[in-house]
Amino acid sequence: MTDALTQLRAAISDLPAPIYLRVKQGIISQIRSGNWLAHQRVPSETELVNALNVSRMTINRALRELTGEGWLVRMQGVGTFVAEQKGHTAMLEVGSIAEEITARGHHYRNQIIALEQVKADEHLAHAFSINVGDALFYSQLVHYDNDMAVQLETRYVNPSLATDYLRQDFRLFTPHHYLSEVAPLTSGEHIVEAVLADETQQGLLEVTASQPCLLISRRTWHHSQVVTVARLLYPGSRYQLVGSFNGKNL
Repeated sequence: MTDALTQLRAAISDLPAPIYLRVKQGIISQIRSGNWLAHQRVPSETELVNALNVSRMTINRALRELTGEGWLVRMQGVGTFVAEQKGHTAMLEVGSIAEEITARGHHYRNQIIALEQVKADEHLAHAFSINVGDALFYSQLVHYDNDMAVQLETRYVNPSLATDYLRQDFRLFTPHHYLSEVAPLTSGEHIVEAVLADETQQGLLEVTASQPCLLISRRTWHHSQVVTVARLLYPGSRYQLVGSFNGKNL
């Protein structure tokens, strides 16, 4: 605990902000850096007051806000602990969920639900600019972070651009990895919305009927041809979508 307090004192010493906000930012920096790990007990209010030489009201406000924002979990009569942080994926980028999970030091695996050839219905024919009844490749996978389901991936693929798609072993690498090799993305579009999972999706993601989910509906191109139409469904309580921008986007 002494080390934790020493690290926190150093983290907030030069932050140009009100003291309660400096305490908050200091604790967040310790969590993000991995100095304070998930489920680790953090110093008590009394310990923080004495170590940082600030008022109990200041510490209480900082801890209360951090708890409300999901950084900490406070257990009455037990103490305050670092919360298990949600995984996140880049909202404005197309990346590999396997790489995102392993980059956090977590264990990645997936379960293949379907891998087959199907016929395009009217909606898919329009999306791919093909005829109704034309062949498409179809896959559905559940992606796991430390054995917790975090994404249900449903994907339709253009056979002319990924001829060996159905012969891949996606237990060893993701569809994203394979498609990036054979038909690299040149453009894309996606829609993000909040939805409720249907009964089948609830079972695959291990969520309840009332638990909100995040859905990315994505279509990607390799030059002038559509490569894939995908629906990526995330349990809202386990994952967050993160986007970034610069001054040119304001």
